Amino acid sequence: MNIVSFAFNPFMENTYILYDDTSECVIIDAGCLTISERQKLQQLIEKKSLTLKRVINTHLHLDHVFGNGFLFRTYGIAPEAHMADEFLLAQLAAQSAIFGVPFHEDPQPIGKRISENETISFGHTQLRAIHVPGHSPGSLCFYNKKDSVLFVGDVLFRGSIGRTDLPKGNYEELITGIQKKLLILPDETVVYPGHGDPTTIGREKTENPYL
Repeated sequence: MNIVSFAFNPFMENTYILYDDTSECVIIDAGCLTISERQKLQQLIEKKSLTLKRVINTHLHLDHVFGNGFLFRTYGIAPEAHMADEFLLAQLAAQSAIFGVPFHEDPQPIGKRISENETISFGHTQLRAIHVPGHSPGSLCFYNKKDSVLFVGDVLFRGSIGRTDLPKGNYEELITGIQKKLLILPDETVVYPGHGDPTTIGREKTENPYL
């Protein structure tokens, strides 16, 4: 599996494009906000001759969904997410005002709801959805056992964890979910977060002060 990442929008949110030898691809957390950011994503798809199969969200906070409408209009692929986060779509205008980042598009509705342990398939590749609430009630992580990679959104960072002071955040839930569902994965598992640099499960087990 090939992984390409872009740091998009003022929040420097990591958008990931995953593809394999079939040229089918999945986008995780389309945060592309500006025309130039959207062009970068589109140009990569065209340059690699990729076929976009799914657009999946780790969660539905503003900075992770800026590009969902663009991708739906361009490729006809509706975003997928956990149902517990759908209420956040109605709050995008409020989030935009609070963080001072103008966003005037209507929220793109979720096309399919992703559940705990659901398999997301594209080409020869499979991701397993892991529900880890706390940063948001519907936060999902996506795990590929074969390549030992884990996409965590804002659940876990290098040396830190996701904030829990946003609507329906819960610190205890987040810590419990990380410990019981993520730290049980192999130490060599590479963790790709929603912001910042990758890390590993082993590193976070030994060095993360929150865990």
